[in-house]
This record gives sequence, structure tokens and C-alpha cells, in this order.
Amino acid sequence: MNEEVFRTEGLKKYFLATKKGVLDTVLRTKIPVVKAVDDVSIAIKKGEVLALVGESGSGKSTLGRLLVSLETPTDGEIMFFGEKITGKVGLRKLRRSVQIVFQNPTDSLNPRMSIRSIVTEPLTTLKVPANEKHDMFRTALSRVGLDMESFAERRAGDLSGGQRQRIALARAIISNPKFIVLDEPTSALDASVQGQVLNLLSRLHDELGFTYLFITHNIAVARFISDRIAVMYAGKIVEQGPTASLLNHPSHPYTQALLKAVPSIESRELVPPQGEVPSLVHLPKGCRFNPRCPMVMERCRTQEPPLLEYEDREVACWLYESHNPMGTLAKKSGVDGTSNLEADILPGSS
Repeated sequence: MNEEVFRTEGLKKYFLATKKGVLDTVLRTKIPVVKAVDDVSIAIKKGEVLALVGESGSGKSTLGRLLVSLETPTDGEIMFFGEKITGKVGLRKLRRSVQIVFQNPTDSLNPRMSIRSIVTEPLTTLKVPANEKHDMFRTALSRVGLDMESFAERRAGDLSGGQRQRIALARAIISNPKFIVLDEPTSALDASVQGQVLNLLSRLHDELGFTYLFITHNIAVARFISDRIAVMYAGKIVEQGPTASLLNHPSHPYTQALLKAVPSIESRELVPPQGEVPSLVHLPKGCRFNPRCPMVMERCRTQEPPLLEYEDREVACWLYESHNPMGTLAKKSGVDGTSNLEADILPGSS
């Protein structure tokens, strides 16, 4: 259980905010960049479920896509079972061992392909014999609660939303991957179907020992499915720790704000986070949450806090500096938040 499947160190992904033209190249115009993922260091252990929580636009999906190599990092390192992912050989090994389930199964399933072809597609590169492929297809559908004879030759457009998401899950698990990214897998479904899919994911995790990164904006769902939670805001992790501890005693003001927006039996009043998520192009100076934070200090407006150790978790907030004098974590994260990557994001982008 202590073996790490993934570890990232200072992971960054910047996108050009606008398309670079010929004139921009000639004049050496500096193109603004979107800092979708900005200096993220996380570890995901074998067999655990890490929930990545945050509002829309916080960079959660981009981080998930980086881990399954659908995006290339701008900077930083990704280690898979202790080996740094570099070059074509490393990427090939990674891609055989990871899968992703997207938010909307309608968009991620080819409407022209049969369910059999959709689910067995990941086996093509593994060169699985036809008779084994048939058995693996039957097993995958059975594990997600579907009957092969009833669904094999149907098309995705003939299915309900819940059935399509089960097909997407069957495609993800058929090759027995070591790691699965679940990118908002229930948000496009009705409430009753969401519960069914969450129960299914939990059962598959228990029976087959999958390691999940579960991406969600719903912190209540994270409570149900995860062992640990990482809270992401404006491209950075602001708090991470064990699920029960973090949700019962949230430390970062942003985590506290997210929890106040969740309905509960005790309170009928919902208090969503004040203000707007900042632009990932024009980020606030200092702590990125400072324009919305009810506990903001002057230092928050000028210096970006690193992840500091506090009790059983890590929190990026100056309120907890006295509990952990700045040391390795602060140095690793970079207190001033400066970067020269804007000039190096893509060849010729300076």
C-alpha cells in the first residue's frame, strides 16, 4: 500500500493564451500564457483513491491529462512506479498501464462503432488473441453490470447515459490498468444514476485494487469515494491530506469555503465562495486566493505561500507558518512564485 504509482515534482503546464502569428514571431512579441497547472507536487499510492477537488477552471482536468500523457508537461517531472517518464519508451510503457474515463460518455464514445469494438479497442496495441479478447470483453461487461449478448453489437447512441458511462468504465478496465483517471465521471448523470456509478466504482476498487485519481468539483462525492483529498485552486494544490480529517477539520480558507457550499442536515443555508475564480492568465500577486479570502493578511498580497506541513496534511497558507518554519517544502515550491517559463513554453514563443 505504500508503493507510489505516481509522483510529480514541480509539474507545470502552460498554454499560449492566443495563437502565435508570423508578425508576433518577427516582432518577438511576448504572448500571454495560461498557467493551467503551476508547480504541482503530489504522490498517489498503490491501491488508494485520491480525489482532486476544486471549482471549474482550477486545472484539475489538465493535471489528470498530464498523468495519462494526453498532455506534455511544460516543466517538472512525472515518476511512474519510481521511474521518470521520459522519451518514447517511457511513454509507451505508461500508456499501456493507465486509462482515463471522461466526464461525458456521449462525447467520448464513437457513435459509429459497436460496443464490442469500443470496449476492446485498448487491447489492439497489446496484440491479444481473438479468443482471449472475447473472454476479456465478456468479463469487462459483466464487471460493470452489463450482459454481453444484449450489448455487444449495439451502438453508444442506443444507450442511456448511465449505460454509456458503464461502457466507458468497461473500456477503461478491460486491459487491467494499474491506474485510472476518472474525470468528473458522474457529473453528466442524473442523481440516481450517479449513485449507481459511484457504488460501481467503489466495488471495482475493492475487488480489483485499482488506483484512482477521482476528479470532481463536488466535495461531497469526494467524501464518499476517496482515501485522500487534494484541493486545487487556480493551478495549484492548496491543501491535501486524509479525507476524513481534511473534511472534518478543513485548514485552508478555500477548503472551508467549499464545504460551506455543501448542503447539510444541520444548515439549510448555503454559502458559496465569494468572488470569482481568477483568470489563469492574469493571476493575483501573492496567494492566488487572497482576493476572495476572509482571512487575508498583507503578506498574502505580496508573497505566494508554499505547501507547509500542518498536523496530518499540507496547507499552502501563511496562517500555518508558525507550525512549520520555512524549510524544504517552502524551498521546493518557490515562495515568490516567479518563473521564466513564460518565455520557454513553446519553441519560438519568446
